[in-house]
Amino acid sequence: MKTQLKNCSFRDPSGFVFVRDGEVFRQINRSYQPHFDLLIESGLYSSLLKNGKIVSHEETAELFDENSRGYKVIRHEKIPFISYPYEWCFSQFRDAALLTLDIEMRALKKGMCLKDASAYNVQFIGSKPVFIDTLSFEKYTEGEPWIAYKQFCQHFLAPLVLMKYHSVSCAKMAAIFLDGIDLGIASSMLPFSTKLSFSLLAHIHLHAGFQKKYSEKPLSDKKISLNSRLALIDSLKCLVTKMDRKIPRTQWGSYYTDIHYSDEALNHKKQIVESFVKRITPQTVFDLGGNAGVFSRIASKFASYTVSTDLDPEAVELNYTQASEEKERTLLPLVIDLANPSPAIGWQNSERSSFVQRGPADMIMALALVHHLVISNNCTFNMVAEFFASLCRFAIVEFIPYDDKQIKLMLSTRKDIAHEYNQDVFESAFGEYFTTLEVCPLHDSGRKLYLFKKR
Repeated sequence: MKTQLKNCSFRDPSGFVFVRDGEVFRQINRSYQPHFDLLIESGLYSSLLKNGKIVSHEETAELFDENSRGYKVIRHEKIPFISYPYEWCFSQFRDAALLTLDIEMRALKKGMCLKDASAYNVQFIGSKPVFIDTLSFEKYTEGEPWIAYKQFCQHFLAPLVLMKYHSVSCAKMAAIFLDGIDLGIASSMLPFSTKLSFSLLAHIHLHAGFQKKYSEKPLSDKKISLNSRLALIDSLKCLVTKMDRKIPRTQWGSYYTDIHYSDEALNHKKQIVESFVKRITPQTVFDLGGNAGVFSRIASKFASYTVSTDLDPEAVELNYTQASEEKERTLLPLVIDLANPSPAIGWQNSERSSFVQRGPADMIMALALVHHLVISNNCTFNMVAEFFASLCRFAIVEFIPYDDKQIKLMLSTRKDIAHEYNQDVFESAFGEYFTTLEVCPLHDSGRKLYLFKKR
């Protein structure tokens, strides 16, 4: 019976997460017993579960160890794929923030509250955000300020306003700042016009100044009424709800509606991809460079779960917006740059797993992707094939020939590698790691789709 401690939970004295035989458990320590009992007895947990806001659990009869700390062990519903805030698009951040605020509001009405407001407490099942940290709840004490207010602003509000007013790429800063973006840094990066907004002035700029001035002093003992605390949450909720971004037209967001494929070629490509996925019927699919999710949705018809990645946050935003509108539960859009995928970070590089460590998938799809890795990122076909083999058992890979207009344009500034970009080199490199099951040329195009099986 193999047991693995999850290092991402070691910071919490109330308990810890461990994995045994592929199932996820959480030990609740005796120090947290009164709060856990109240969570259950107050009806808060059942209410959140009924509304789909928290991951489900069931109590078990075992303890992780025989020490006296353990009170109970619960078995959690397993999240299909773990994602991290630095992989989210703007709307994912906003939805995760609103979930956190909604849970705090509901908890206060049940005599409880959130003792922390970490973005890592939220995961996505498809397009639906769910709260996963059962040990974040504690009994509310009349007059206490919201101790998690600073953390909420750093984990959610700062990234959101920076993504809105500065650059959508600021989401990546979450990978650098383990406990959220420092409000002083956020304040310095925002335009002056944000100080004219009362909400942003209060929650970001003045909050940053207060933190700097009183960083080494204890919190004020001034009491805050329940109504004032609810008003704070409502203020944050109004601010976050009103945040939106006009999605600009990007090169990748309009990839399939531009000149890259004729209608015949695109429809034929969809048919081939569907036949390949249906033939394998994978449990999990990684659509690498999935753009706005056109082919991810084809895969999700036959796979249990599809992770659709792209380096363009705007393409992922389009993908997630559609997934949310359609209430997708088996398709998860994420911002992943395959030339620089999410690394393992945190304490001993083990708190947050790398993108590769969270695989492998049964199948990957790499459609109109390989030439970008080879030409734009200086990766050889062999490097790409080796990387893909680390991620999957089966692969659908598109090869675009040298005489394609797009390839000619890209190689016009890369004469040094032009002679290496050809079908023979591609097939030889992938042949070292995969067996070719089928090759299908696309109608009205010189492009080909390969179905590979890992050796």
